[in-house]
Amino acid sequence: MNRRSFLLRSGAAAATAAAWPTDSFASSAASSELRLTERSVEARIPLTYTGLSFELAQLSEPEFFSAASSGLIAHCRTLSTNGVLRLGGNSSEFCWFQADASTPEPKLHVPPGDLSANWMPHRLFRITPHAIDNLAAFLKATGWRIIYGINFGNNTPERAAAEAAYVASKLFGHLEYFQIGNEPDLYRTASNGTRPPGWDFDDYAREWAGFARAILAKVPNAKFAGPDVAGSSDWVTRFGERMTAELPGKISAVTGHYYASGPPNDPRVTIEHLLHGNPKIADDMKRIQAVTYPRGIVYRMTEGNSCYRGGKPGMSDAFASALWAGDYMLELASFGCSGVNFHGGSGAFLSASLGDHTPGMDVAKKPQTMRAGYYTPIRVEPGTPVKAMPIFYGMMMANQLAGCTLLDVSLDVGNINATAYAARTGKNIKIAIFNKDAAQPLDLAIQSPHSIRSASAWRLLASALDATEGVTLAGSEVDPQANWSPRTTERLEAHGSSAQIHIPAASGALVLVEV
Repeated sequence: MNRRSFLLRSGAAAATAAAWPTDSFASSAASSELRLTERSVEARIPLTYTGLSFELAQLSEPEFFSAASSGLIAHCRTLSTNGVLRLGGNSSEFCWFQADASTPEPKLHVPPGDLSANWMPHRLFRITPHAIDNLAAFLKATGWRIIYGINFGNNTPERAAAEAAYVASKLFGHLEYFQIGNEPDLYRTASNGTRPPGWDFDDYAREWAGFARAILAKVPNAKFAGPDVAGSSDWVTRFGERMTAELPGKISAVTGHYYASGPPNDPRVTIEHLLHGNPKIADDMKRIQAVTYPRGIVYRMTEGNSCYRGGKPGMSDAFASALWAGDYMLELASFGCSGVNFHGGSGAFLSASLGDHTPGMDVAKKPQTMRAGYYTPIRVEPGTPVKAMPIFYGMMMANQLAGCTLLDVSLDVGNINATAYAARTGKNIKIAIFNKDAAQPLDLAIQSPHSIRSASAWRLLASALDATEGVTLAGSEVDPQANWSPRTTERLEAHGSSAQIHIPAASGALVLVEV
């Protein structure tokens, strides 16, 4: 899972389809079959699967996460009533907690060399107890849980423990676990500069354990996750092996990041490449699961999106991102991932987290209302209404499978770029289908392991892959108050244990089967 090098994604995992209100297949589409079978080992997608990631520095504006943030609260609840908020990002390494008026500001670490080539913040962000109090009220209003990131890049164990103690006391009941540090596998690089060039995993593990023990001295019931790396799955597995042994019972998860492509000013970063699969995901997840499963811990993708360094305009803020996000979320779920947090937030803080670089602006080549953050699922900018962006719809569709038991899916789709995932709850089967092919529609016969009583579908649609407006799920947009409900539920032809569906090019569908 490599964030920093461009990924020419190839191949596709799983199946395909989408609904069309006709009694016969369209002759122009290729015909195929999607076959569902029960898994030999039951696996359930957690209710807390869907999440959002924000810069920890957002807390330096105490009202951003508060009970007064009605628009953001409403959008979070529309996305998921059991979501997980993660606070971290580059900015977390420059955040400091002012426990009281006597707490001194730390010294700002400025790396040597050319700062124009450094992608870290160049200023400090103060977090006050008031901000944590407001965050507690925000979590209560949303019903969400939180992964709280602690500064590791420029901090001391003593400061970290004081912050963790206050956070634990106020967020009790909502706190999933602490993470210490953000993308430590990049600390030694010139673009980061947080540690010297020779610093490596063993140095990290030793320092990390010191911070964790200092926190445990003040918060004995604290739980942790890590290493929250940018791209090194090797660090993920080594962390799981080493830290569960050093701190038994205190490690809840291993975590990492995934950006499908980037940077935005690379001409190879296109919608076409975004929508092709990355076989390395399956390989990495199998190796990670081999470590997590025997140790009783899980893996969560805590920060990622379509294109690193703020996203690419016309791609990350377009309908293509909805198809990519829904597909990626459920691909990870099929491999046993416990959750996905897509990164976003206000442009000012996303820009600051990148050392005030805004490469997406350079690509846009015109005045923009967003300084950065083209990939953000929820637009939250001062002076503008809170808005669900296209990627939000793909996330919302994937979240319909949360809490359900996965089924195995098999389908030969030929050369069509399409995927499908299925899960059941009781007598209901939900099948998420993504036709990411820009040109080829598909006709599909769905074969269920049980007799089908009825079948219907919600569509995920827009006018084009690069459309930044007009995205709908089940015929409805999320309105400015974050209200959404299905307006169009299409009836599908079903006989025995088979149902039929037509899926146009560049669209998705959620098939709802009652057995």
